[in-house]
Amino acid sequence: MDERIYKRHMRFWRFLHRFARPFIERKYRFSAEEIPLEGAFLLIPNHVTSMDPLFIWIARGRKEPIYLVASEHLYRLGFVSKIIQRYLPPIAKSKGNTGVDTAQQILKTLKDGRSVALFAEGEQSWMGRNIPIVPGTEKIVKLARVPLVTYRLEGGYPALPRWSSKRRRGRITGHVVGIYPPEELRKLSREEIAGIINRDIREDAWERQRQEPVPYKGRRLAEGLERALYLCPECRRIGTLTTKKDQILCRCGLKIIYTETGFLKPEKPFENIADWDDWQRSSLRLLDFVHQEQEPYFSDEEVSLTRIEDDHREVKLGKGRIVQYGDRLECVGNTFSLDDIKGMAMVQADRLLISTAEEYYEVRTKGRTNLRKYLEYREGRI
Repeated sequence: MDERIYKRHMRFWRFLHRFARPFIERKYRFSAEEIPLEGAFLLIPNHVTSMDPLFIWIARGRKEPIYLVASEHLYRLGFVSKIIQRYLPPIAKSKGNTGVDTAQQILKTLKDGRSVALFAEGEQSWMGRNIPIVPGTEKIVKLARVPLVTYRLEGGYPALPRWSSKRRRGRITGHVVGIYPPEELRKLSREEIAGIINRDIREDAWERQRQEPVPYKGRRLAEGLERALYLCPECRRIGTLTTKKDQILCRCGLKIIYTETGFLKPEKPFENIADWDDWQRSSLRLLDFVHQEQEPYFSDEEVSLTRIEDDHREVKLGKGRIVQYGDRLECVGNTFSLDDIKGMAMVQADRLLISTAEEYYEVRTKGRTNLRKYLEYREGRI
């Protein structure tokens, strides 16, 4: 990296810490243990909120910047993207793709003496529990030849759940879990490194709330949950759930309360939404839900489809309907065979990314349409 460019990044980094850090810490009630290292290292934290990049920047401290591995969509935010690219450019990762180019860029950045933060789970938690790190992460750790730092963010999920646009008032903290020098990492197998990372960044919001219940207060606690939950446990239909204030409702008469601690009332059939999600994903995989004799299984209106070019340019393909059939997904007049889809992922709560052998697409929705079920259906079929 050119030294003049790095100095520009450094000035912006110190600006962030001087002016933005106090605001973020106050607004989100965030307190962080800073990482006590200088020089290049690879940081792997858990990923629970959309604000995690800012929390990690705070945890890095003021002395040196850290470069985030982030979704490619950050390059498609107009003026904001221009600011990010000029003053603290992320290492872009196209979700759903293999990520070979991303790995090479991570290693180059570390070799240049700059630290990198990698959210190795691959996506933000939907239900407050970790998912295993993306395969290949441990290979990057072995090749990096720099210290590995594992970091755990706690309390973020009940404060800023992925499915909600509303913040709850409650504490969020960050802690260094482990610091592993490269000479120690060389002695470990890739499987052992993966095990260490998964262990260190493990966070279960519901387990933590059972041990020490903390209220996260807000006026619309349940609103937006239909972006994550799609199957009613009473009528077993998809797409019938709605939310209002602290209530989860269904057309069949179901009414469940989402409380300030995140637990549900009544506690049956599910104590929390993570247990609900385990059940709905299993039911979807087994096709154990009420649907028509003939396909399709489910659908949604008013989505838009965009093709993403290699230079991050967007080509709008139109607006219309998305429909899930047994062997294919149809969206705005385009058909994607499940066999041809190489990867699917979600950004935030309203963007579904689809990768084929040659193309990269984004499905967008407004409001509270649930796109997650299309991802879960495809994952249940492969």
